[in-house]
Amino acid sequence: MAKRAQDLPVDALSPAEAAAELARLASEIARHDSLYYQSDAPELSDAEYDALRRRNEAIEKRFPKLVRSDSPSNRVGAPLTSGFKKVRHTVPMLSLGNAFEESDVQDFALRVRDFLKLKPSEPLGFVAEPKIDGLSISIRYEGGKLVQGLTRGDGITGEDVTANLLTIDDIPKKLNDLFAPNTFEIRGEVFLTKSNFLKLNKKQETAGETPFANPRNAAAGSLRQLDPRVTASRHLSAFFYAFGEMSQLRVKTQWQFLMWVKSLGFKINADSRQCSSIDAALRYFREMQKKRAKLSYDIDGVVYKVDHLDFQERLGSVSRAPRWALAHKFPAEQVQTRINSIIIQVGRTGVMTPVAELEPVTVGGVVVSRATLHNEDEIHRKKIHEGDTVVIQRAGDVIPQVVRVVKTNRKRAAPFKFPKTCKECGSKAVRDVDGVAWRCTGGLICPAQVKERLIHFASRNAFDIDGLGESRIEELYNKELLKSPHDIFLLHRHRDKLIELKGWAETSVDKLLSAIDTRRKIDLQRFIFALGIPQVGETTARLLARNYGSFSALRSAMVLAQDRKGDAYQELVSIGQIGPSVAGDILAFFAEKHNLEELDALSRAGVEPTDYKSLVTVHSPLTDKVVVFTGTLEHMTRQEAKARAESLGATVGSSVTRKTDYLIVGADVGSKAAKARELGVKTLSEEEWLEMVGG
Repeated sequence: MAKRAQDLPVDALSPAEAAAELARLASEIARHDSLYYQSDAPELSDAEYDALRRRNEAIEKRFPKLVRSDSPSNRVGAPLTSGFKKVRHTVPMLSLGNAFEESDVQDFALRVRDFLKLKPSEPLGFVAEPKIDGLSISIRYEGGKLVQGLTRGDGITGEDVTANLLTIDDIPKKLNDLFAPNTFEIRGEVFLTKSNFLKLNKKQETAGETPFANPRNAAAGSLRQLDPRVTASRHLSAFFYAFGEMSQLRVKTQWQFLMWVKSLGFKINADSRQCSSIDAALRYFREMQKKRAKLSYDIDGVVYKVDHLDFQERLGSVSRAPRWALAHKFPAEQVQTRINSIIIQVGRTGVMTPVAELEPVTVGGVVVSRATLHNEDEIHRKKIHEGDTVVIQRAGDVIPQVVRVVKTNRKRAAPFKFPKTCKECGSKAVRDVDGVAWRCTGGLICPAQVKERLIHFASRNAFDIDGLGESRIEELYNKELLKSPHDIFLLHRHRDKLIELKGWAETSVDKLLSAIDTRRKIDLQRFIFALGIPQVGETTARLLARNYGSFSALRSAMVLAQDRKGDAYQELVSIGQIGPSVAGDILAFFAEKHNLEELDALSRAGVEPTDYKSLVTVHSPLTDKVVVFTGTLEHMTRQEAKARAESLGATVGSSVTRKTDYLIVGADVGSKAAKARELGVKTLSEEEWLEMVGG
């Protein structure tokens, strides 16, 4: 009886038998991947599974022309069946504050010392590490097994790219340490080495496809492939440097954490260094700046982290960045080019921003054709004329900016005159009384403001609607299918018209409509941010959501707060970081009839902002409470006390109102204590406060 191909040794297979065996192995391994990664029900032992993969690789090595497009060699894990699922991080993934000068870094160290009330003689150590130019990820292990991998996303919600992360050799699939915590969430950076980037672009060009602009873009694009086989073929790398949720943390310093995760099998950057002072950290920065070109991967600076983890916990975070870490960027690359013309861009709030149209030039690995000129005063200060040769730079990968004019190259040209009317709608332009910006007074009749408002509404940190980017919004606006935000949620009525548009198809239209439907329910803070209220960024939106709890409560309160002498107004301006100026813009939004009509239209279209959910993952006696501090605290700075309260889920107010739950009093108390007695607000001494928050 003839032996089956699967029973023959590799060196005994004929080409036909080898092809049949590769087909069987591809199907068999894919089935076991699905059982293991998607169903959590493996049928084979690890050794048996590895034997299948080794046999597949051996046959491919002997018969390279028979390698299949669905080869398991290009895949680890099971393919995603659809687009990426969005998952909320158990612990938010914060971004970092930036520094560009050594003085900024020294100021950072002083702020940390002041916050912690450290004496000049007390040591303050740091861990310094290269800032990899890649894509941030968070990987979760439960019971030692990799169960989920997410991108950073907006810091609150990431994309589930588990199947793709499983293709990266630097990422352990299991933790072999029996004493590893049951819940273990580690964070790091996925990147592409310089050599693999060059190979990838050569492959792109050979295939007649567009090469990637830089390794960072290539890494991000590779990790977000719907087919993990494509990700596997890109040969990504990863370094690890931080943690998220941990059921147990056995280390006391950042450096000990790095050594611990290295022992667990994770790859850490060998160039990381423990520094005894900020001066030592700055010396490290200068070393890395010289070494940068010789590294096998791209870096754009150095990250400093306070070494002691208990200091990190006390320092907490502000807005979307930790107080205990800082990114020190390398000096920006500067190049010369010519300003062909100066145009005016009108933003969603009517601000008219001058922009230089440049002769295209490559700077920082990116082709640049525009640079911001900021405002009229900046143009006059730098004496910028159309036709000038200028020096431009991209500092920290932000929008390019003009540094200075090369006056020796100047030809005769008249100074630029700022327009007094809006180019988009012809409305009068006025200059802010207390600022430098010019604004179009056209409001909702100005097409530029409407388009920018729609773009902001659908943007990643607002409604985050997949497939509704800037160019698509502009197209739909020009076709008169989008005029206001609520029109987005009525696009299903125009399905047939959408399918007829050039470059659209039934599949892409249905995908967009499905994405829109999934966003009818949205987090309250995202909804507030999406409204585009001047001066209301993500931080202020979150403060409003946290203080009022629901959108109906916020809207009702803003009606009452129109009376600047009433309690509702006092409550608004008592919220930390919201002063009279910000409050004025918020109230102006809610006083505008067109805005209220749009809010009602959004509601009728099925948009429902959910009640506020705290991002704090712990529950404490302060969760969802409003606290106010007064007087001088002895055991911590006011700043640290505020940060501690916020980390435990509280809102910190600046004045006592009927909504205040606790007034914490130090020495030398003033009128706030009397106000608390009048309103019946509970007063705590500093000792009682410390006992409540656990010391």
